[in-house]
Amino acid sequence: MGQLTKWRPTLTMIILLMMGAVLLLPVAGIGFFRLFENHLVKSTESELIAQSAAIAAVMAQKLRESDAAVPLGSHIEADPADAKDKRWNPIVAQIDLSSAPILGERGAARSAATPINPDYEAIGAALSPILLETQKSTLAGFRLLDFNGTVIAGTRDVGGSFAHLPEIEQALAGRYASVLRKRIIEDPQPISSISRGTAVRIMSAFPVVVDNRVAGVVYASRTPSNIIKELYYQRTQLMFALGTILLIALIIGLVFARTISSPIRELTRRTERIGKGDHEAIKALNRYGSREVHQLSVGFLDMARKLVARSEYINTFATHVTHEMKSPLTAIQGAVELLALGGKEISEAERARFLENIQSDTERMNLLLNRLRALARVENMTIAGACDLHQVLEPLEKKYRQVKIHAGKPVRLPIAREAADIILANLIENAASHGATTVSIQIIRSADTLSLIIGDNGSGISASNREHIFDLFFTTRREQGGTGLGLGIVRSLLSAHGGTIECLTVPQGAAFRIDLKTKVTDYTNAF
Repeated sequence: MGQLTKWRPTLTMIILLMMGAVLLLPVAGIGFFRLFENHLVKSTESELIAQSAAIAAVMAQKLRESDAAVPLGSHIEADPADAKDKRWNPIVAQIDLSSAPILGERGAARSAATPINPDYEAIGAALSPILLETQKSTLAGFRLLDFNGTVIAGTRDVGGSFAHLPEIEQALAGRYASVLRKRIIEDPQPISSISRGTAVRIMSAFPVVVDNRVAGVVYASRTPSNIIKELYYQRTQLMFALGTILLIALIIGLVFARTISSPIRELTRRTERIGKGDHEAIKALNRYGSREVHQLSVGFLDMARKLVARSEYINTFATHVTHEMKSPLTAIQGAVELLALGGKEISEAERARFLENIQSDTERMNLLLNRLRALARVENMTIAGACDLHQVLEPLEKKYRQVKIHAGKPVRLPIAREAADIILANLIENAASHGATTVSIQIIRSADTLSLIIGDNGSGISASNREHIFDLFFTTRREQGGTGLGLGIVRSLLSAHGGTIECLTVPQGAAFRIDLKTKVTDYTNAF
């Protein structure tokens, strides 16, 4: 019962799930877009690092070229890891969207605690045009800060202090720092704007170092490009891709429905009709769809066809058996009633005749039951095996001494010994009962068939009876005890072995042709 009640998905559900999986492919792309967005942020930060490094180098050179000794900030402790090679000091992007916090808006600069040194003020004035020109091309905002964190150059906030910001504090200590901060958009921009929809801004603080001492900070900021903008730029290709995905999902659904779901639903309806007794349902489906469904359908319908034929065979067989058993039972019952009611009025001769009739009908029923048991044994007999024809004929020659059997050279039959005994015994018995004195067996070999032509010189079979001799219970010797099951048993047994039997038209006697499927190596002429 557990196997019958186990939940299993329907094919329609599977198709819907597959279509849903196809439609969810764009959702899986969101993960890729997230990685791509992180790449955009890192790329933006790397650009800020490169630009800030160039500006910091220019500011450091200006300070070195100054005539007067300019004040410098805190001393930078050398990193032991850089002692081997001081020529390179690469700085890589630090921001990762998966872990970096988004800080609040930067806000306005605060009042500086000390005034700007004149030398720094002059350097700031000299570098301001460079910063403005750089901003036009890079879209990044730049501010130069002195070693106190006071703005000395930029588009705004000159004279103000950003020393309170954590990224500036880290840069004034001689370490590069970058953070993400919220960006407040005061003037809505069109969707085609490069900054549309970006709610964060990258802040980069690059220290300016002169003689291992901090001389200032290049404070740069820029809004990174975002996925919305990229999708907008690629909107035509995106719509085409979405349309293609929907079309593919629809095609997949139609293919599955046509090749699997529809044929199986039709096969299910056929099953219900066959179960209700509709034999018209046992025919080929209009559409199979796939090879597996075709094999399943053909196998099922073939099995249903055999079961229906088997059921009809059983019904017909039961009717024949009932009819055959009824006659002797009626005769026995009548004889018993007459014997019971007649008493002394029945003569000894009549009593003997009634008892003889009872005995005769009893023997007839016993013979009929034996034939029925033989037929049942044929239905369940083991098919595999092979035997020697002469070994089968040897006991039959002793049993039917009035019949001379001519079989020619030895041959190997591709059927079991028990089956061969039953087949040949029935045919030789029929020949003997019809007055035959000789039975000849002729062997014909082909690539995959072994044929036996079995003929006798008996009274033969009339043309009108030739079409019915294989029907169960058909006999012309009912008065002599014939049951009409012999040839029916032979045909059933051969059919179980994949063989056939037919009655041949011959000038004298009767002849049958038996064809057995075999291989060349299944028989031999030498024993």
